[in-house]
Amino acid sequence: MIKETVKDAENRMKGAIQSLEEDLAGIRTGRANPGLIEKLPVEYYGAPTPLMQLASISVPDPRTLLVKPFDPTTLKAIERGIVVSNLGLTPNNDGKTIRLNLPPLNEERRRELVKVVSHRLEEGKVATRNIRRDIIKELREFEKEKLISEDDLKKAEEELQKLTDHMVSEIEMIGQKKEKEIMEV
Repeated sequence: MIKETVKDAENRMKGAIQSLEEDLAGIRTGRANPGLIEKLPVEYYGAPTPLMQLASISVPDPRTLLVKPFDPTTLKAIERGIVVSNLGLTPNNDGKTIRLNLPPLNEERRRELVKVVSHRLEEGKVATRNIRRDIIKELREFEKEKLISEDDLKKAEEELQKLTDHMVSEIEMIGQKKEKEIMEV
């Protein structure tokens, strides 16, 4: 019972980290990354649809994204979606594809992005700690119902704390990597 509960906590924490990584992929660095626009909502037949469902996104060179719609009639809608996204990107439409040239980031903008990353990392750590809190609450209920002993509870809490510390350090490593990418000129 304890092992399943701790395994559940581990899976939930890994999910939180995965969500954080997806979130950070949308933050612009010095080089082009399809993650920047993959989830961008595009109005398609009246419904907001993620760009990755409407087009293929490639990186022909480090400062350019190439968007090739699966259906050529969606080109204008995709272009409109990029313009209203406030990403600061100007789409260049050649009738079949859209090229997005990413201008180099200045020092001030890089520092702002690092602050955004730090904020998101803190949210990830809080999510991980909330999972730990919920699982400890669950384990204490088990102990109250005499399903586990007090010693088992202590061991489970220690194991859960080690797991939480490991996940938080993983989040910090992800953050350091992303900050390095952002500050790289």
